[in-house]
Amino acid sequence: MATSGAAEVDPGDRERQQHDRRRLASSLTARYSDWVLEALDELPGSFLLTDPSLAGHPIVYASRGLAALTGYPRREVLGRNARVFQGTATDRAAVAGVREAVRAQRAHQVAILNYRRDGSPHWVLLHLAPVFQARDGSLLHFLAVQVPIDAARRRAGAGRGAPGAVLAACREEARVDEDFPCASHAGKVFVDMDKRGLEAEEPCVASDSEKEKATNTANSIVSALNRYSKLTSLVVSGKRCDSVGIPALSSSLNLSLGRIKQSFVLTHSCLPDMPIIYASDAFVSLTGYSREEILGCNCRVLNGPGTSLEVFEEINQHICSEQACTVDLLSYRKDGSSFRDLLHVSPIRDASGRVSYLGSP
Repeated sequence: MATSGAAEVDPGDRERQQHDRRRLASSLTARYSDWVLEALDELPGSFLLTDPSLAGHPIVYASRGLAALTGYPRREVLGRNARVFQGTATDRAAVAGVREAVRAQRAHQVAILNYRRDGSPHWVLLHLAPVFQARDGSLLHFLAVQVPIDAARRRAGAGRGAPGAVLAACREEARVDEDFPCASHAGKVFVDMDKRGLEAEEPCVASDSEKEKATNTANSIVSALNRYSKLTSLVVSGKRCDSVGIPALSSSLNLSLGRIKQSFVLTHSCLPDMPIIYASDAFVSLTGYSREEILGCNCRVLNGPGTSLEVFEEINQHICSEQACTVDLLSYRKDGSSFRDLLHVSPIRDASGRVSYLGSP
């Protein structure tokens, strides 16, 4: 029997990979038009975009400049978390500052030690900027611009010392599997036997010109996103509008909800008509509605000619009494097709015990 030397790809794996690629691309095209990818490719600079509404907060776009700076082909970073650029000597305090900015959905600038694909370390000024939907203030993406910090200037000033400077041990980068080029080396310390090590590394400070470059690059990218978002009527902004009626979820809650694989929505019980404020990936896939179409709507958007009004009255009674309930409901997708829905509605209480949200898996 003849055998092939090439490894066969499981059809299921291929289908999942294609689905993941489409999902990452639609994170941008559904919000900014089909031409936004080409427009971003024409912009200079090293930058990426992440989507906090997707599980794992993955990178959904990486610029050519980022590929040149880090040595990572774009296909290797798409779908991964931006932690891929961190390594052994990356300052934990700097990382904590980035996480807090993500949680608070605010802009942030910090000098941070990143790692290229070949394992060599390099200092960059990271400029983080949130991108909001102007209509409801919801967070759509995070923009991360990386500006290289001039190594010659940094070395020239290193000999003068600085109060509180923390010296880092020299280290040799661990070899890791090709599929995970920047896997964590936590807990492993090596003596650096080549020129890649960082000797007596001091905290790095970016120059004013580097800070200005990072800010200007970020502003140019947000302006481009704003321009293309007008083609889909889902206008975006680098600043959140304070006059919106639907409060946005925090990034940390978005990330936690994104890890749940079931089909569900979260509605705000304290707002008129209890609008949907979160919809899971599985819910979007099941119903055919995009997040932009479903957020702000009542769950009645899934009703149709065959939906039982008596069942909805039963749901309302349980909501008024702040009790959970499970019902069998006929619901309708965006294309008009129907499906049986075993709907479970459960109240979610805040720290004071008040019902703030309703979960409907």
